[in-house]
Amino acid sequence: MSQTLPALLPLLVAVPLLLGALGVAVRKKRLIRHVLSLGTLLGMFGFAIALVVITSDGTILAHQVGLWDQGIAIPFVVDSLSALVLMVMTVLAIASVLFAMATHEARARFFHPFVLILMAGVSGALMTGDIFNLFVFIEVMLLPSYGLLAMMGAKLGAHGARIYVSVNLMASTLLLVGIALVYATAGTVNLAELHGAAKEDPAVALAGGVVLTAISIKAAVVPVHGWLTRTYPMTSPAVTALFSGIHTKVAIYAIYRIYSLLFDGDERFLWVALVITSVTMVVGVLGAVGEKTTRSILVFHMISQIGYILIGVGLFTMLGLTAAIFYLLHHMIVKASLFLSTGAIEETYGTGEIDKLGGMLKREPLIAVTFMVAALSLAGLPPFSGFVAKFAIIQATLAESHYAVAAVAVVVSIFTLLSMLKIWTGVFMGAEPDDLQERALTYQQRMHGKRYLRVEAQAETPTLTVGPPTATTSAVLAGKQAVKVPLKLIMPGILLACITLFFGLGAELLMGWSATAAENLLNPMDYVRAVNGA
Repeated sequence: MSQTLPALLPLLVAVPLLLGALGVAVRKKRLIRHVLSLGTLLGMFGFAIALVVITSDGTILAHQVGLWDQGIAIPFVVDSLSALVLMVMTVLAIASVLFAMATHEARARFFHPFVLILMAGVSGALMTGDIFNLFVFIEVMLLPSYGLLAMMGAKLGAHGARIYVSVNLMASTLLLVGIALVYATAGTVNLAELHGAAKEDPAVALAGGVVLTAISIKAAVVPVHGWLTRTYPMTSPAVTALFSGIHTKVAIYAIYRIYSLLFDGDERFLWVALVITSVTMVVGVLGAVGEKTTRSILVFHMISQIGYILIGVGLFTMLGLTAAIFYLLHHMIVKASLFLSTGAIEETYGTGEIDKLGGMLKREPLIAVTFMVAALSLAGLPPFSGFVAKFAIIQATLAESHYAVAAVAVVVSIFTLLSMLKIWTGVFMGAEPDDLQERALTYQQRMHGKRYLRVEAQAETPTLTVGPPTATTSAVLAGKQAVKVPLKLIMPGILLACITLFFGLGAELLMGWSATAAENLLNPMDYVRAVNGA
């Protein structure tokens, strides 16, 4: 088993790639595409759970792809951190795909193939033990992302799409330059062989700094965060939720991994990380306070929470890393839940503008409860996972006498709660606008005749027509029945909200796994030995 399982790791990349290609081939079989996509994601989720269980005691699995000699083969390595992140990301992908199926966006011919290719890149980026192949797998992630934005970013426009593509291409170019500098100064790009190289050689440290700068752009760390706020709110809720839990989080994972191995947790640079993370927390939450749409507020919160997650790098202690890893896992689930719950309202009522909504607590109580659970968790209130995560992070900062950072974390948490209350009072409380039903009805009529035709045309042929509406849909479109968010749109958000509640109530289990992952980062020699076959 110990030798067989590592040899199966490449399947996490190969299977989604192959089935994604198969999904393109079955152009007139929508049901087959749905089954292929969900079946593959569920299979990846099951594999990830197995990896989490196996690595929970500190075990590290490694495999040299192609069985080439050491230094030539592509090393795939899985420890507790990569297994946990992969498990959570597959959950997010499943929830986002289910939401896209409910909104009919998944009918687009290339939607499922793009998602599967994206997840293949995610798996590779989380498992690779080589920084050049990290670049390769990040590009594998980006290519289908461009396609998803093109298909689902009707509001994005040429300007927003240009920003997204240009910034990511620039960051990728800088990353490649940094990797070349690492190879030129250290003679290798294998992370195990690079262990501690930046700590011993200033030239390697400078090259590693270029790599970390490029990855920080992809992670949307302040001050290189503007691209995120100008693109994520402009695509569909399903794609926003998917991207929120994948792109920036893979970059954050890479920062942790590279600093652990290449820099060996060098204490000389930790103060820089703490300054950057503190500024990121403040800028993100202040940006959220001034926004007027639900998704824009949540996107700025993403930036703020990235600051919380990266505090672990700035501390690089056992408690700090454990708390930050727990926060990373919690944040991915909570943020996607919020995007999907508010996205369900946006998809039904045609707007995410706070001043055009109201009274949703009475009109949509199930969504209100779902949003409340995730919002309170994001703000850090007990008994939700956000409270455990933030409390642990503040404890870790105080333990290292970083009182200013702890104070920033507390104040930002208060402002996060205030901006969540802004959404709650504007969207769910208060009086329902007099023209809400009329505007929602107009939107549904337009979308039934326009968007579904556009998506169906992508799915099959340009001559397709939309089938007859169901009895319920007909009643809504005729104005005889109130517009309501369908249950199928609510369920993905509920699923993720339940997970964050479980993370809070069962925090001891997840905290234990996070501690194992932190131990692997603090003492990476087991990682090095696993890759070297020692």
